[in-house]
Amino acid sequence: MNNQKNGNIEKGKSREWFEALVIAALVATVLRIFVVESYRIPTGSMERTLLAGDFLFVNKYVYGPKVPLTDIRLPKLHDVERGDIIVFKFPKDRSLNYIKRCVALPGDELEIRQRQMFINGKRVALPENAQFIAAEMPKGLADYQIFPMMSDFNKDNYGPIRVPRQGDVIELNGRNFTLYRDLIADEGHEVSLVGQRVYVDGMSRSTYTVQRNYYFAMGDNRDNSLDSRYWGFLPETDVVGQAMMVYWSWDPEPSLIADPLGKISSIRWGRTGLLVH
Repeated sequence: MNNQKNGNIEKGKSREWFEALVIAALVATVLRIFVVESYRIPTGSMERTLLAGDFLFVNKYVYGPKVPLTDIRLPKLHDVERGDIIVFKFPKDRSLNYIKRCVALPGDELEIRQRQMFINGKRVALPENAQFIAAEMPKGLADYQIFPMMSDFNKDNYGPIRVPRQGDVIELNGRNFTLYRDLIADEGHEVSLVGQRVYVDGMSRSTYTVQRNYYFAMGDNRDNSLDSRYWGFLPETDVVGQAMMVYWSWDPEPSLIADPLGKISSIRWGRTGLLVH
């Protein structure tokens, strides 16, 4: 009798533990989807602000978390602001997460002259830890990798270019086709150029009304960053959240001479708890 009673007690305790684990897993999943998620910096595009090997907490709630498998967003605390460091789905491959600094908002006009940025005609100071590690490219020397194709822009002399805003009515023609082609296609339309005429969903169109808000994002390591200068506008729907804090950091390429084990000395203790801004 006692053995049966003890067995029931053990089963009850096991069930309680199982239920507690299930609840904990559900809470953790909800927090990860809607509130805070961990993110690792894979490259040096944000150096010296963020380093490859930094592990961050990303605030997903601040901009309104997205409901999985939909474009529906929950209420947000505030919109993305200029200067925010944001994590987003890479528009060219949404299986990848990128992290950059938002430098221009929907409706802004952006221009870079000799590495100096201007937003709506006003000079904008470089972020505190921004850097250049390559030679400056002169104005007029086109870079075939730069967005949009066939422009005379380069990484150090760019624009002027307007960041599209929801409701903008843009002109469509052969000259600006590469500027808006991907935007229109990403908003769910078939777009093509025949001669100098632009066709949207099979119809010749001279204008198009933008359906979403867009941002322009750049890395603080300006000469080593695959950012909006190269792939274009960032749709609001691809924004995941705002970088908050470095909770752990280690050098992914430790010196084997300094540390034969390649582990202990690679930990960057001084970056733990670093607020991101």
